[in-house]
Amino acid sequence: MDSVSFELEQGQTLGLVGESGCGKSTVAKCITMLEKPDDGRIFFMGHDWVRMRERERKGLRKEMQIIFQDPFSSLNPRKRVLDCIAEPLVTHHLVEKGAVTERVGQVLRSVGLDEDFLEKYPHEMSGGQRQRVAIGRALATSPSFIVADEPVSSLDVSVQAQIINLFLDIRERFRISMLFISHDLNIVRFISDRTMVMYHGKVVEMGETEELFSHPSHPYTRLLMNASSTVQAEPEGGSVRSGEGCAFLERCGERKELCENDLPLLRGPAHHQVACVLRKE
Repeated sequence: MDSVSFELEQGQTLGLVGESGCGKSTVAKCITMLEKPDDGRIFFMGHDWVRMRERERKGLRKEMQIIFQDPFSSLNPRKRVLDCIAEPLVTHHLVEKGAVTERVGQVLRSVGLDEDFLEKYPHEMSGGQRQRVAIGRALATSPSFIVADEPVSSLDVSVQAQIINLFLDIRERFRISMLFISHDLNIVRFISDRTMVMYHGKVVEMGETEELFSHPSHPYTRLLMNASSTVQAEPEGGSVRSGEGCAFLERCGERKELCENDLPLLRGPAHHQVACVLRKE
């Protein structure tokens, strides 16, 4: 991951797309400090998230939550739904002991489940129901920002639509900012206000979602879009150039001699930026 930089406004959803291995999940882990970045700065609610001490950071953790790809592995199989959702409430002292069950019931209703699920264990639920519980656990602390790391990729297509609609409903009701990570461009286009495209750890294109999808500028973005319109889920991988010049050089059908030495940086107006030396406007 190299020079990844973006801003996210309150209530806005930023979609992050790219093929497997491009660094999407690393971005998610660094932002949530599940992995500490080697360099760089992350500002969250006016605080330098990276340079804060852990005990200082703990007070802000309730404001930032993460939802993982596989709800079966992210939920403790030995804990009931009641306990899974209650854990962050108790950890952050957000509810009195006697009101925990009532509060968890409210959280469940907000994600489309009823109190019958309070006593269930993860193995007793479907994939979609488990993901609703995982979303509920993230919402329990009333966060201002959620990182959703491939939250529907492990679900059946019919269930994916339900969960995506749930995310849209959550955003509207709670005005939560969201980083929504996916390799599925159709989902990102549907849910995101802005979109960021990554290739080999670098941001190659970023802008307002409809602008980017209507006028894709980087050759890699167009390759992704062409692949998403076919049966093939992702473009086939190829060699990646290291050192100076464009990392996408070996796979680019538009490359010129200057692409071998000029390092492309994001350029352009805020509503649509691209990292390609052939597009300097």
